[in-house]
Amino acid sequence: MKVTLRSERVVSDENVKKETGKGFAEWWKALDAFGGPAKGRREIGNHLVFELKVDPWWSATLQVEYERHKGLVEKDGKGKGYTICATKSVKAPPERCWELLATGEALDAWFGPKNVLDLKAGGSLSNADGNAADVKGVTPGKTIRLVWKDASAPGTPVEIKLQPAAGKTTVMVTHDRLQTREEADGLRAAWGKALDDLKKLVEAG
Repeated sequence: MKVTLRSERVVSDENVKKETGKGFAEWWKALDAFGGPAKGRREIGNHLVFELKVDPWWSATLQVEYERHKGLVEKDGKGKGYTICATKSVKAPPERCWELLATGEALDAWFGPKNVLDLKAGGSLSNADGNAADVKGVTPGKTIRLVWKDASAPGTPVEIKLQPAAGKTTVMVTHDRLQTREEADGLRAAWGKALDDLKKLVEAG
């Protein structure tokens, strides 16, 4: 899976004002007046998107930048960052989708070349595209939990989940703790392309 770290938009005071009507300093005052970080991400996000009609991309960006402005960090000293989610509905049962996740040879057909995978807790993943991860947990046929070691966002958690839905399977990848907009947008695009390729492979039979 080739990852290009690139933000979809320019994150600058000039651009945020152009696209949302307020610069960062004005947004910080508005969010302070709303109740600040104590309100929590869900409530702040709902306020921005549904009440103030802020584009979801900018809503997420404002939340992460606001937390950075406030100096908020987690126990590891890093910000909570961005969470991205890539999903694809595939016309196949979970068992078929799982087959294409479970071995390096299967991954070669859609994820990237020369995959080496030991799919068990304590195992690892690597390939010729430079993707690398430690396997933290596996529920066969349902979920894979990884810690990403790829240079694109090292040390970040990834969960791959399969959910059956009316004769189809929803394949969902959640990638968490991404520290920059470039990481978030780049990895969303990369995971989305990978799931597109998975879907095409499965549905081609």
